Amino acid sequence: MGIMFMRRLNGRCGIGAGLWLACAVLSLALPGMLLAQGAGEQGAAASVAPKVAPVVGTVKAITGATITLVTDAGAEWKITVADDARILRVPPGSKDLKAAAPIQLADLQAGDRILVRGRAGAGANSLVATSVMAMSKADIAEKQAHEREEWQRHGIGGLVKSADAASGTIVIGTMNAAGSKDVTIHTGKALVRRYAPDSVKFDDAKPSTLAEIKTGDQVRARGARSEDGSEFTAEEIVAGSFRNIAGTIVSVDAGAGLLIVADLATKKNVQVKMSSDSQARKLPAPMAQRLAARLKGVAPDASVTGAAAGALAGQRPGGGAPGQMGVGPAGMAGAGRGGDLQQMLSRLPASSLSDFQKGEAVMLVATEGKKDGVPTAITLLGGVELLLQASPEGQASILTPWSLSQGGGGEAGAP
Repeated sequence: MGIMFMRRLNGRCGIGAGLWLACAVLSLALPGMLLAQGAGEQGAAASVAPKVAPVVGTVKAITGATITLVTDAGAEWKITVADDARILRVPPGSKDLKAAAPIQLADLQAGDRILVRGRAGAGANSLVATSVMAMSKADIAEKQAHEREEWQRHGIGGLVKSADAASGTIVIGTMNAAGSKDVTIHTGKALVRRYAPDSVKFDDAKPSTLAEIKTGDQVRARGARSEDGSEFTAEEIVAGSFRNIAGTIVSVDAGAGLLIVADLATKKNVQVKMSSDSQARKLPAPMAQRLAARLKGVAPDASVTGAAAGALAGQRPGGGAPGQMGVGPAGMAGAGRGGDLQQMLSRLPASSLSDFQKGEAVMLVATEGKKDGVPTAITLLGGVELLLQASPEGQASILTPWSLSQGGGGEAGAP
């Protein structure tokens, strides 16, 4: 039962760059718990209610000895913690139970992630817990923050030009403040995930393989760059098929979270929905001028360069110190000298849909959408008139889904 459960657990939880670690640790911990408790429970098995598959989820509330748990699928369970239940706290990132520490039920809080093992309770979706393994909400948040920083500092993104599973390489076209550049990603033993067809959440990305990555996909990878920036050794990769849309806004319904864009490529109107996970930004004019000049192959003048760098340097998430989350020692000033454009965009102040007006030029990356469905925006970028004038087709290499996480590996998580 333990092996079968771990397979189900890994299939369901191995997705977010932060929470997948938590789930992996809990699944690795299960065999130890089975061995430690199996002998003592065998003798009593005939006289108690049948066991059920362990349950994994987030603590919603705790009343007395009863935990209300919500699974990742949204199901609600009532967990009654037995007086002799073993409760352990496991640090995120642990590979075994060596660092696990015994805790009391009172130490658990709403928002903690737990794996519960026990026997069936009296009602539906109820369980009498004999063991609880937990990761605190605060510890998970700290781990996720670290991973977001890792994706920001050591991430790269772009449009796939070729992928060769046999050689383990992906060639992507990237766009940065210095212009466009092809980069060869060496995948090696990198962990590969793929976005779900109609999700903008990094946590919904599923385990995948290099063979599933195709020309035209968008890829984000975390790892190490070569000195000249032409090669990249990946530790983790997330890919997906997305729609790149560039055009002018026909209408905006901020209340419904919908906008209609006249697509320059297809000459058709496209309806796109915004979700709570969609990100909207507007380019400052100096940055747009600089990028447009790069797209045209013309070096921008020093005044534009300095203004763009200054505009970016003033936008630090959470008011962090210069250099925090930056590409190089100089932080975003370093990014201005050739850092990943997606990292630069992610640092711009957030906009809302109501900030966009009819007739405004925009670029979007959106999900493909389910069959006959409305695509969901991952990124919406305004202030792009000069970019579209410079290169109407260039927007595909400018935007990638820079937010790979809302709960995972970084604000792009996550990447």
